[in-house]
Amino acid sequence: MGIKERKQREREMRRQQIMVAAKRVFTQKGYEKSTMEDIAREAELSPGTLYLYFKSKDELYASLCLRVLRFINVKVDHVINEENTTYEEKQEGLLRAMRDVYAYDPLILNNMFHLQSSDTLRTLSPDLLDEINDLSRKALQSMAGMFEHGINTGHIIDRNPLALADIVWALFSGIVLWEESKKMINPNRSDLEKSFELAFDIFGRGLEKLKKEGRNGDDIQA
Repeated sequence: MGIKERKQREREMRRQQIMVAAKRVFTQKGYEKSTMEDIAREAELSPGTLYLYFKSKDELYASLCLRVLRFINVKVDHVINEENTTYEEKQEGLLRAMRDVYAYDPLILNNMFHLQSSDTLRTLSPDLLDEINDLSRKALQSMAGMFEHGINTGHIIDRNPLALADIVWALFSGIVLWEESKKMINPNRSDLEKSFELAFDIFGRGLEKLKKEGRNGDDIQA
């Protein structure tokens, strides 16, 4: 291994060290109360060293969110691209994928949804923002491909596939954010699994082609 490659490897290891420490601090103190100084202490580094890798707490947190977005894409791609599966099986697989994504990192996922709807995105570096947008776009396009397949095979009504993917993403993010809010009000009230199942069941039934046909077989326009 040459000097350049070794330095790149060391830099990536240090970057991962900082991200692991940040995850611990964010979990313990919450995003708002955490500081770069807290993270530096946890990582046993100087605050100045952190700023060599991440220009702000927002950028550090956004980098953690990238891991969740990559995981989302892996899970969704596996479901959508699996051969010899029906549309119904793909739809059920998508629900399982969403559950797996939540179980992977509930805290970061919850705050990722907050991040995507805030002005914080405007403070990120162009490269980081581009990667977040690209990964989000890719996940939506994969889901849109599933709906397009359902439309082409006559399983669901003919609607804009990308709009349907947007609705699924809105359902997913909305349920996650609301369930996390309920935990603050009443820890015993949250039941994310049942909420997921009910929301996806209602959404899926609304798309079924036979459910939307009139007596003469004509689609009822929604």
